Amino acid sequence: MNSYLEIWNVTKSYKTPSGGDAVIVSDFNLKINEGEFVSLIGHSGCGKSTVLSMVAGLNPKTAGGIILAGREIDGPGPDRGVVFQAPCLFPWMTALENVLVGVEEVRPNDRSIQRRLIAERYLTLVGLGDAIHKKPAELSAGMRQRVGLARAFALEPKMLLLDEPFGMLDSLTRLELQEVLIELWSQNRKTALMVTHDVDEALYLSDRIAMMTSGPAATLGSILTVPFARPRERKEVLEHPEYYRLREKLIGFLESQDHGREPGSSRKAEPEETAVAMPGRGP
Repeated sequence: MNSYLEIWNVTKSYKTPSGGDAVIVSDFNLKINEGEFVSLIGHSGCGKSTVLSMVAGLNPKTAGGIILAGREIDGPGPDRGVVFQAPCLFPWMTALENVLVGVEEVRPNDRSIQRRLIAERYLTLVGLGDAIHKKPAELSAGMRQRVGLARAFALEPKMLLLDEPFGMLDSLTRLELQEVLIELWSQNRKTALMVTHDVDEALYLSDRIAMMTSGPAATLGSILTVPFARPRERKEVLEHPEYYRLREKLIGFLESQDHGREPGSSRKAEPEETAVAMPGRGP
C-alpha cells in the first residue's frame, strides 16, 4: 500500500543570534496510509506542533520532503483542514459565518444556498444546530472548539491536522469532544494526524501512535500500533486486556526521555508493535 502522507528526513532549524543553528526537529520520517488516524505524542517542546505546522504548510521545513496524495507540500492549502488548540474564530462573525468562510473558499462555483447547507450540516453534526447564529463570545470554550471542528470537516479536505484540539478544555468537555471527533471522522475516515500529550486520548482515537524523542533535534522514537477494532466504545477499550499494557508502554517511553539521554542524541525507531485485535467488533 502506498503511503498517503510521507514525511521523509524532515529537519527544522532556526538561526541563533550567534549565527549557529538551533535544530528543533531532525531527520523525522513518518508514513501514514489513506484513512488512517495517527497521533503524535511526546513531551512539551519536543517539536510535535512544529511537525504538524510543516505538514500544514504554515512553517517551511529546513530540509527533507513532505508529500500528500502524490504532491509535495510547499505551502498551506484547503486540501488540509487544521484544528488548533484555540479555534481562532472571527469574533464579529456567527458560528455559521465562521464555517462559511472556508466553504466559500473551496466551493466558489456552488450556489450560496448549497454552501450554507454544507456549513449548517457540519454545525449540526457537532451539536450546534441551535447555535449557528451565535457569535464566539456567546459560546463556551467547548462550543467554540465544535465550530473549529465543523469548519475543518466542512472543507472536505484530503487530510485533517489536529494540534492538541482539546488541550484547553476541562476533562468532561474533552471526553465529549473526543466522541464528536471520532463520530465525524468515522463517516468518511479522512486521513488524520493529531498532536496530543494525552496518552489515553491517543489510545482511544488512534490507529497508530508515533512517539517523538525529546529535543533538541527531536525525531521519531518509536511507533505503537493500537489494536482496538472500530467502531470503538470507550468502556470496551478501557476493559480490553491490552489497554493498560499499551498505556504503560507509552508512559515508559515518555519517562525514558526524561532520564539517561544526552542532549542532542537521537534514537532510532523500534519495530512497530503489533497486538491482538479486540474480538467481537467489526473493522
